[in-house]
Amino acid sequence: MSTAAFAVQEITTNADAQRGELTGWVSVIIPIYNEVESIEELLRRVEDSPARKEIILVDDGSTDGTREKLRQLAPHPSVTILFHEGNQGKGAAIRTALEYARGEYVLIQDSDLEYDPQDYPALIAPLADRRANVVYGMRNDRPGRGLSFFLGAKFLTVLTNFLYGIKIHDEATCYKAFRRSVLARVNLQCRRFEFCPEVTAKISRMGEPILEVPISYHPRSAQQGKKIRWTDGASAIWTLLRYRLQSRKKLFRS
Repeated sequence: MSTAAFAVQEITTNADAQRGELTGWVSVIIPIYNEVESIEELLRRVEDSPARKEIILVDDGSTDGTREKLRQLAPHPSVTILFHEGNQGKGAAIRTALEYARGEYVLIQDSDLEYDPQDYPALIAPLADRRANVVYGMRNDRPGRGLSFFLGAKFLTVLTNFLYGIKIHDEATCYKAFRRSVLARVNLQCRRFEFCPEVTAKISRMGEPILEVPISYHPRSAQQGKKIRWTDGASAIWTLLRYRLQSRKKLFRS
């Protein structure tokens, strides 16, 4: 998983950041773009979550003051901050962060306040006791995030189950947790919001079951800063179709 395609302008990290795996720890990956109003509260919530963790933040070319806030944070041995030169997308930010992940597990955390880090133990427990290698957080089944978002997510889930012969309830959830050794086998190509359908498609083609656990969810609207658009839904559909048809040898790393 090389960062060669993504220009990293700055790295703020502890000197020991590249030394060995942190057994039993989770690497919390947080892609960030223009979240100046929420980033401090999010970091407080993540830090307060009851899990052994390292935090990897990737600022994806923010222009609203988020970068400046991140640069002002005091150095911490369990926090790595990376800065993309420009906006390259959520998928690109996740791929960059994976280069620096040391935890036995990896968990994706959006940079808004829709998801509650107090749910980390529920997501990590099935990995720790080896009931699963992949765990998704399942949101409540209500259209509180807006009818179009709700129906779009439902459609993507139905399409995923049909194409890949699986039975999950929330394909588009942000909270996805993995054993890092399993995720490292996936040849990720995503740049923007297609990370979710891509990783779901490839994990399913790998034959790895996806375990779901219920989580809390507090949706925000486009007016409050939600960035996903209908075009991202179209991209997700294409991604699911594309990786269903692609040769297996192109999906995974040897």
